[in-house]
Amino acid sequence: MKLKKQEIDARLSKLHGWQLADDSIKKDFKLKDFSEAMGFVVKIALEAERVQHHPDITIEYNRVKIVLTTHSEEGLTAKDFDLAEKIEKFLGD
Repeated sequence: MKLKKQEIDARLSKLHGWQLADDSIKKDFKLKDFSEAMGFVVKIALEAERVQHHPDITIEYNRVKIVLTTHSEEGLTAKDFDLAEKIEKFLGD
């Protein structure tokens, strides 16, 4: 179910560095090097497969850009924010 603006704002306020962009949320991550960036992306990919919710991922050496939206709902859903929260936890691993 597509979230309302108030719900989006509330959930976004709890995610450090994530930005609202049209009907998606996005964040750019800067990691130590290419190997660390690829390890981070693998963790994201495995979780995305597990929950069947797949982000757009762009990798540029040690930088990883993540964009989340729910295409079937044409906007943001709880799935987007749940995955963003999980992605943030991967940085602490």
